[in-house]
Amino acid sequence: MSLKKRGSDFLQFNKTHDIEDLKPSMIGQEVICCGWIEDMRKLGKMTFLTVRDVTGIAQVIVKEEAQKYLEELARQCVVRIKGKVQETKAKDFVFEINAQSIELLAKAIHPLPIDPIGRLESNIDNRLNARALDLRNQKTAAIFKIRHHALASIRKSLAGKKFIEITTPKIIGSASEGGANLFSLDYFGKQAYLAQSPQLYKEQMTIGLERVFEISTFYRAEKSHTVRHLSEFTSVDIEAAFMDYTDVMNILESLIVNVYNDVSANCKKEQEELEIKIDAPSSPFECITYAQALELLQKHDVKLNFGDDLQDAHLRILGKYRSGFYFIVDWPLKLKPFYIHEKDDDPTLSKSFDLQYGYLELSSGGTRLHNPEKIKSRLKEQGLDPSKFADHLRAFEWGMPPHAGWGLGLDRLMATITKIDNIREVVLYPRDSERLAP
Repeated sequence: MSLKKRGSDFLQFNKTHDIEDLKPSMIGQEVICCGWIEDMRKLGKMTFLTVRDVTGIAQVIVKEEAQKYLEELARQCVVRIKGKVQETKAKDFVFEINAQSIELLAKAIHPLPIDPIGRLESNIDNRLNARALDLRNQKTAAIFKIRHHALASIRKSLAGKKFIEITTPKIIGSASEGGANLFSLDYFGKQAYLAQSPQLYKEQMTIGLERVFEISTFYRAEKSHTVRHLSEFTSVDIEAAFMDYTDVMNILESLIVNVYNDVSANCKKEQEELEIKIDAPSSPFECITYAQALELLQKHDVKLNFGDDLQDAHLRILGKYRSGFYFIVDWPLKLKPFYIHEKDDDPTLSKSFDLQYGYLELSSGGTRLHNPEKIKSRLKEQGLDPSKFADHLRAFEWGMPPHAGWGLGLDRLMATITKIDNIREVVLYPRDSERLAP
């Protein structure tokens, strides 16, 4: 993409091309590129620079007449280079830029807190402390380019199924699902909380919009400090009128397959940087019942009663036998939130599912109750006060359609795509029980 200037006031910082748009067919053409210096090598009367922008890297040759521009330059400083594309003898480049002038746009201090090229490895905490600089490391940048394409794919998939994107409040006046893991705050003298999900709001939206989705940040006050838990996380949520849990399971499965296919096709360079190959999972995904999960665990001397929840240690055992995506269905109703519908043929079971990737839970969803009297009864069964959900229950008196939905952890999905175990690697500025900065 050629970039054109508008007026003389833009001249100082303009560039004519991104580096990835330069081609050997442009030999002899004058170009202006901007980026940061990754390396400097002096060879006799010439100096070779490698200059990178977000799209790629180029070799710049600085001959004797242009050496004066090098006096203040150092690695990682930001420059604007004007020169001509010419042939090169370098084995790693198919052309080079013969610099006519180099303008220093910003200096970089030395030593830097981390090596952004990655020649010297830094631990995750040091990298997070200098996260913006860490993004100059092409492995790190590749993760977030993949994340960008994954989000684009999700939006395309859901919009293609006539879902409408919404944004729900993140400051709420009561526990959205009756849960305990909430961050509380003073809201102009009133008690308020940070939302841990959009559940109640997205259900209400099906009254008028029928099919809705949200991709947003939510909060959970868990003190867990593991490679898969965060206090601030990104969730992909849908809710759809006139669908049941099997319908939204199919939507979730097709979305996952589409994301993998789109990222695989659009992120070739990023896969090379991360030294991975992204292959779409085969479908349909395997589906096992909660009872079948208990049977498998019993074979490994794990004795659980029907109705006991599956803990992390139990899921890790299951994950040894199912390394990819699979659903767990027919969960006991008592293990699910108050808004989940019971099965018609067995009211002790729920119309719900969890999507697993090995041991890792990625998503949970199901058919929702749409009868307000049933919801009130379920709230009481779970020790919750229906009066605290009055605003939500009021909407169910206005003609609430049958509906179903799910929530998907984007950060965990990114971990499966990039084959990275630590979820902090795939989040720009992760927040957990120990990290509040930068």
